[in-house]
Amino acid sequence: MSQRSGQEDPERYLFVDRAVVYNPAAQADWTAKRLVWIPSERHGFEAASIREERGEEVVLELAENGKKAVVNKDDIQKMNPPKFSKVEDMAELTCLNEASVLHNLKDRYYSGLIYTYSGLFCVVINPYKHLPIYSDNIIEMYRGKKRHEMPPHIYAISESAYRCMLQDREDQSILCTGESGAGKTENTKKVIQYLAHVASSHKGRKDHNIPVSILQGGELERQLLQANPILESFGNAKTVKNDNSSRFGKFIRINFDVTGYIVGANIETYLLEKSRAIRQAKDERTFHIFYQLLAGAGEHLKSDLLLEGFNNYRFLSNGNVPIPGQQDKDNFQETMEAMHIMSFGHEEILAMLRVVSSVLQFGNIIFKKERNTDQASMPDNTATQKLCHLLGMNVMEFTRAILSPRIKVGRDYVQKAQTKEQADFAVEALAKATYERLFRWLVHRINKALDRTKRQGASFIGILDIAGFEIFLLNSFEQMCINYTNEKLQQLFNHTMFILEQEEYQREGIEWSFIDFGLDLQPCIDLIERPANPPGVLALLDEECWFPKATDKTFVDKLIQEQGTHTKFQKPRQLKDKADFCIIHYAGKVDYKADEWLMKNMDPLNDNVATLLHQSTDKFVAEIWKDDHSKVDRIVGLDQVAGMNETAFGATYKTKKGMFRTVGQLYKESLTKLMATLRNTNPNFVRCIIPNHEKRAGKLEPHLVLDQLRCNGVLEGIRICRQGFPNRIVFQEFRQRYEILTPNAIPKGFMDGKQACERMIQALELDPNLFRIGQSKIFFRTGVLAHLEEERDLKITDVIIYFQSVCRGYLARKAFAKKQQQLSALKVLQRNCAAYLKLRHWQWWRLFTKVKPLLQVTRQEEELQAKDEELVKVKERQLKVENELIIEEKNILAEQLHAETELFAEAEEMRVRLLSRKQELEEILHDLESRVEEEEERNQSLQNEKKKMQSHIQDLEEQLDEEEAARQKLQLDKVTAEAKIKKMEEDILLLEDQNSKFLKEKKLLEDRIVEMTSQLTEEEEKAKNLSKVKNKQEMVMVDLEERLKKEEKTRQELEKAKRKLDAETTDLQDQIAELQAQIEELKLQLAKKEEELQTVLARSDEESIQKNNALKQVRELQAQLAELQEDLESEKLCRSKAEKLKRDLSEELEALKTELEDTLDTTAAQQELRTKREQEVAELKKAIDEETKNHEAQIQDMRQRHATALEELAEQLEQAKRFKVNLEKNKLCLESDNKELLCEVKSLQQAKVDSEHRRKKLEAQLQEFMARATEVERTKGELAERSHRLQVKHKGHTELRQEETRQKLNLSGQIRQLEVEKSSLLEQQEEDEEARRGLEKQLQAVQTQLFEAKKRLEDDVGAMEGLEEMRRKLLKDMELTSQRLEEKTMALDKMEKTKNRLQQELDDLTVDLDHQRQIVSNLEKKQKKFDQMLAEEKTISARYAEERDRAEAEAREKDTKALAMARELEEALEAKEELERFNKQLRAEMEDLMSSKDDVGKNVHELEKSKRTLEQQVEEMRTQLEELEDELQATEDAKLRLEVNMQAMKAQFDRDLQTRDEQGEEKKRALVKQVREMEAELEDERKQRSGAVAAKKKLEMDLSEVEGHIEAANKGRDEAIKQLRKLQAQMKDYQRELEEARASRDEIFSQSKENEKKLKSLEAEILQLQEDHAASERARRHAEQERDELADEISNSASGKSSMLEEKRRLEARIAQLEEELEEEQGNMELLNDRFRKSSIQVDTLNTELAGERSAAQKSENARQHMERQNKELKAKLAELEGAVKSKFKASITALEGKILQLEEQLEQEAKERAAANKIVRRTEKKLKEVLMQVEDERRHADQYKEQMEKANSRLKQLKRQLEEAEEEATRSNASRRKLQRELDDATEASEGLTREVNSLKNRLSSESSKMAEPLPKAFTALSLEAQNVFFSVPDRFI
Repeated sequence: MSQRSGQEDPERYLFVDRAVVYNPAAQADWTAKRLVWIPSERHGFEAASIREERGEEVVLELAENGKKAVVNKDDIQKMNPPKFSKVEDMAELTCLNEASVLHNLKDRYYSGLIYTYSGLFCVVINPYKHLPIYSDNIIEMYRGKKRHEMPPHIYAISESAYRCMLQDREDQSILCTGESGAGKTENTKKVIQYLAHVASSHKGRKDHNIPVSILQGGELERQLLQANPILESFGNAKTVKNDNSSRFGKFIRINFDVTGYIVGANIETYLLEKSRAIRQAKDERTFHIFYQLLAGAGEHLKSDLLLEGFNNYRFLSNGNVPIPGQQDKDNFQETMEAMHIMSFGHEEILAMLRVVSSVLQFGNIIFKKERNTDQASMPDNTATQKLCHLLGMNVMEFTRAILSPRIKVGRDYVQKAQTKEQADFAVEALAKATYERLFRWLVHRINKALDRTKRQGASFIGILDIAGFEIFLLNSFEQMCINYTNEKLQQLFNHTMFILEQEEYQREGIEWSFIDFGLDLQPCIDLIERPANPPGVLALLDEECWFPKATDKTFVDKLIQEQGTHTKFQKPRQLKDKADFCIIHYAGKVDYKADEWLMKNMDPLNDNVATLLHQSTDKFVAEIWKDDHSKVDRIVGLDQVAGMNETAFGATYKTKKGMFRTVGQLYKESLTKLMATLRNTNPNFVRCIIPNHEKRAGKLEPHLVLDQLRCNGVLEGIRICRQGFPNRIVFQEFRQRYEILTPNAIPKGFMDGKQACERMIQALELDPNLFRIGQSKIFFRTGVLAHLEEERDLKITDVIIYFQSVCRGYLARKAFAKKQQQLSALKVLQRNCAAYLKLRHWQWWRLFTKVKPLLQVTRQEEELQAKDEELVKVKERQLKVENELIIEEKNILAEQLHAETELFAEAEEMRVRLLSRKQELEEILHDLESRVEEEEERNQSLQNEKKKMQSHIQDLEEQLDEEEAARQKLQLDKVTAEAKIKKMEEDILLLEDQNSKFLKEKKLLEDRIVEMTSQLTEEEEKAKNLSKVKNKQEMVMVDLEERLKKEEKTRQELEKAKRKLDAETTDLQDQIAELQAQIEELKLQLAKKEEELQTVLARSDEESIQKNNALKQVRELQAQLAELQEDLESEKLCRSKAEKLKRDLSEELEALKTELEDTLDTTAAQQELRTKREQEVAELKKAIDEETKNHEAQIQDMRQRHATALEELAEQLEQAKRFKVNLEKNKLCLESDNKELLCEVKSLQQAKVDSEHRRKKLEAQLQEFMARATEVERTKGELAERSHRLQVKHKGHTELRQEETRQKLNLSGQIRQLEVEKSSLLEQQEEDEEARRGLEKQLQAVQTQLFEAKKRLEDDVGAMEGLEEMRRKLLKDMELTSQRLEEKTMALDKMEKTKNRLQQELDDLTVDLDHQRQIVSNLEKKQKKFDQMLAEEKTISARYAEERDRAEAEAREKDTKALAMARELEEALEAKEELERFNKQLRAEMEDLMSSKDDVGKNVHELEKSKRTLEQQVEEMRTQLEELEDELQATEDAKLRLEVNMQAMKAQFDRDLQTRDEQGEEKKRALVKQVREMEAELEDERKQRSGAVAAKKKLEMDLSEVEGHIEAANKGRDEAIKQLRKLQAQMKDYQRELEEARASRDEIFSQSKENEKKLKSLEAEILQLQEDHAASERARRHAEQERDELADEISNSASGKSSMLEEKRRLEARIAQLEEELEEEQGNMELLNDRFRKSSIQVDTLNTELAGERSAAQKSENARQHMERQNKELKAKLAELEGAVKSKFKASITALEGKILQLEEQLEQEAKERAAANKIVRRTEKKLKEVLMQVEDERRHADQYKEQMEKANSRLKQLKRQLEEAEEEATRSNASRRKLQRELDDATEASEGLTREVNSLKNRLSSESSKMAEPLPKAFTALSLEAQNVFFSVPDRFI
């Protein structure tokens, strides 16, 4: 409800259009119909008119649709007169009830008026859109105005509170209540905005000296407005109902000085929902500040606060949930700006954000359970380190305080280990307490910024924004607190409202017994808050919190035991009920679930961590956790102020040190303080209402609003009003308004207002119980003023009629007098002109005219005139000078006076200020004295209670000491036992470590022995497994083929059954047999294709995409074919109708020609008319021919398009076959296991059972439809019989009329004497026909005239005894005329009924139109949902693609490792070559030694040296070999891990494939079932439509017969008109009217052509088509009305033309619809083709990737072969070297050679193993790629299946809608049939009346022509006029 910058007129949303409200037609309709309200399930209440009363029941007719209903009298509620429509104050309603209140609110809401008064309070309905009614201009409009002078607004409430505060010097409060999302917070903002604008201190204070310190940090009003964004960011959150829901209650106290300026403000908060900080429901958010900080913080700030992403925090349950239309980043900047305006320091803001980040870090601390004990441990302390860094704590101390806190046992402290659950609970409790203390500090800081102690606050206005009554399915502790608060507020509301009402009665001196309605809510309040005897809910909850073994169940049992007999308390009715107990509140019964109530009430904290936080190095953290008491509280309340001192939080209540305080106690105390402040203020109530849960503008759900009205107490207030006298009026106003009803009651002269009103009431003869007379007002019960208003309206109408007649007479007399004066003036002018003409040639006259100007007398007169003018000028100058002097003196005196008055005013102001200050000080003194007394009393009572509690506490402490001593012993035993267990566990761990070392050494030795054997066994097992898998897959293939054959057989059987059903329905569908055969062939082909393609669906992406596309296109073509068939049927029907209409028109034309030749042969104008009609008929024929040609051309185009679409489908199916042949080769590799086959068999059996069940259902539906068709035929036969009976009755009536005419001819001679009376009766009859409502008065006049005639005849009996027989006959004649009048009244009533029926049908059509629009909107919503599903599937596919990329990356890493190992091998080989070179050197040295045989003795020492060096080299070689062996071992381990991982991945992929295959098969079966169901439903719909069309044809035949009867009656009337040749002059007038009608008809034709052009240009827009169609329908109705008015001349031709126009419009609309559908289908085809192209492109890319992978594999294979060749060459070289060494050094190096041989063998084995490993890796990679491809294929298949499912569901829903529409059409046809029957009855009655009147006229004419000579022309003219009126008025009413 914020301000909008648009240029909309704000007055439209504030003021009511009184012209619409004071509508005399609506008033007359209300009085005539006796409208009332009755209950309705859909609308809450519906309007209805009373038709009949049957004892306790009433027969009603609904105003909306005319249906009749029988309702009990108690359920009826009275309706207010139309003058009370959209009334601004609902207390003014004369009928106060739920229906009237709801109707008034609904009317105002739909008109854009969201504010409404209801007595003392204001009701606001959330508009869910921006309204331009909150600008500064609107504020200025309401400023200084009284409440009744302006329309309802929140500004008016604020202004009235502000003015009352200034005038009465009384504190005010504005209470905003309502559900979440109703607009409480927005209205609170608007109140603050208004007060800040109106009472800003900087306006008008330029002269005063304001200290600079006051304005530091921003202006006060600006700060007051900016406090709200800060509180919203820290205290508001997104819920399901509201995007910006306040999760706390607040009371904003704005202080004002004596002059009315704002001097400060204070905010108090209640019941913060701190649990939202740690967990949130689905689609909800925690407090806004968390998201704002994460989204809006810069990089530097994020690094300082250690911030992470949204998904990294456990306390953000749903991650990042965005709010539509808002950006968290921008909101963060706004919050920071608001903090700067509130003069927050940079360090303070950083400290606050640090605490917010720490709350998030609390959630990331993870505890785990140790193996052997329940003790919790913290494996990873990174989150703990971050948390301690943010909060300034030691990490070790924090972990110790969480995992093993110190607990006091007796007098000592013991460390107790915590379980995982206890540690989690402790962390969550700390997070909640930290955030709550931060919020309290923030509120205190804002209050400190808003506090202006240097200015003195005289009074305040408090604004309460608190949650309204909440009733959920199951309610918890928080809901009970909220409902308890609302009970107290409602009691305050009742008390203030009714006490004010009764005080007014007391002031006015009315006898009244006082009633305290506040006591009605006291039992429920006592049930919750009573401390004892018996204790209430909160007291029992606090009592249970004292006992350690208490649970929620014990609390519930004790509550039921104590309060089970309370009137407002109920136990659960059954054992299975989820609720634990129930409380009956004023707004309804509320079920409460007592889970975790004790924990919520105690709210325990870890004392160890609290002390750490209190001793934090961060000053801010230490400040928010500091405490006045000797130790940190164990209990932290919702609104507890224990954490701050008295000055910090502004609290006036101090808790005792060490006292155990619960949440319930603290909340109860804060509520009592709030209620005390509210009772000391004058409350103003604002009730906010949510109109709907969809957040849609302009929608109001009646039942939802009624529930809120009950919960908010609006209806409660009205109930209170009804007990008294809600309508009151001042004496003067009452006398002024209603004196017209008692003109002679008050004598002339002065009279007191009270006496005058008493005399008026005596004259009005009112019941004494209906009114009370006070001192200044008269009070009335509900409904009395409405009655007086009706009487006054009637009186005023009579007076105005008389006044108008007098005015007309006066104006006529005035005009006549003016004419007489003009005549006399003309005579004088004529006389003067004649005298001048006589004298102008007389010489003396000429001399006189020439001499007269020369006389001095004339000159003297001129001079005198000049002197007079000079005198006048001089006098004017003198006056000006004197005036100027006087003005100057006056100004001087005025200035002196002004200065003295200013001095006096200043002195007076000073005096007033001093007096007010004195009064205020005295009041403060009195208040302080009273408070001191109250405090002393409280202290005494508290001391007494303290003594009692101390004694009780001592007993409890003794018990606790005993229990704690026992617990201490047990604890010590436990600690010692745990220490022993820990020692034993440590010993066991040491032994296990030693054992594991030995085992590892043993395993290393055994592994070398077992390696070769394990490899051999693994290879054998692999070969066996492969053979087994092959056999299994072959068996699976055989089973699958057999089951597929069975499925084919079952499907063929189902198709045979379907064909049988089709054969049964062929009789009803003869016209579309060819098309249906084509559709069946297509279906058979599609079924075969589906059977062929089902085996290949899960194998490749390309085939599945093409097949799905083909299936989609075929289904769409089927839908197109069905629609085309329906269109063909409708067009054929339209053609048949057009041909019938053409024949009717030709017949009507011939009849018209004959009639025109008989009547209008003489005049040329009539011949022109005839030619024009023929031309029009010819034009119509041409237009019809052109339309038929166009239709045929369009149908041919549609057939061609259909044929091309079928050809494209055939081509696509052939391509699918080719792909199928290519992909059948891969069938053996990807078959599923036995489990899948079993599941498929079961699902097939279930599908078979389901199909049989549905087939039975379809057969039953067919039988029902056949029965309906027989019923329709039966009703048609009954209609035909009724028409026949009516015709027989009609003949009998005509015979009776002929007899009556004979009798009248005999009596014609006797009627001559009473011709005057008959003529008067005829005039009265004409007036009756013109004015329907005055029939009863005219009948009374006729009866009085008859009575007078009787008297006259009785007086003349003595003189005319012979004429008695004549008198009797005349009386009989008069009775006949009265009967005729009665018949005419009956006919008029029937006409009114027909009019009502037509109106109801019109309403039904509008409802249908709205229904269609709703269907369109639902379809759009479903499209959006489908798009969302597509987006989700795309995300899933992207996720799988990422997984595939990860797997590929892992494979690449393994390849790189293998390459690294190969490089290491090469390095080892190089080292070997170096060793060989060294060996060669040694051999050379040995040869040298051998050669030097002589020097053997000398070189022994050198040989020994060389031997030692060789041994050292051998040892080095050994070490290198051992290292190589270790490396080989590591590679083998890695290889084994890789194999295990590959097997696991393969198994997982196999499972995924199996599950997806199963899902795909299930979806496929479901799709097949849905297709069959849709086909059956299509057939049923076709049958229903054919039946409806046949019924429609028969009804049209009946209509044509009725029209034939009417035409016959019209011909008889025309024959009577032929005899009246004197009407030829009037006929000319009618011809002119005819020409005008033709001109208007031409205009209508032009309009229709323009509409056709618009329809062609706007074919794509459905809404505009509907509007144009509605416009054409209105034009058609207008044309039909004009045709009815001119029915005398163009009776049948005009009707034919209008029907042709209707048919033309219908055909054109249908064509437009067909074209739109064709375009939609073409668009769908194009989309499918695009998808097909994209899929083909994806297949090509995948093929290219496959080719690249194969080339890479080939390259790796070549590299491997190259490596093997190098290995062989090296081996050959080694062998050669070994041979040379053996030949030279056989004796000395045998040991070395053996070792080298062993090494070579090991190397060969390793090379072989590496080659095998490489092969295995390549195979696994290939398999991995294949599996990944299969997974992708399966995903695509799943996506396609989902799309098919969604399309099938949408098609199913469309078919269901069509079925519903067909049923609606059938009901409409029945309604039209009944309507035709009624019209037939009316037409027969009209024809009977016409025939009677025609015969009477004929008889009169013949009798008068025979018996009357002179009076013949007069009588003839009178009768002709009568006949004319009759014959020209009847068609308007009966056709």
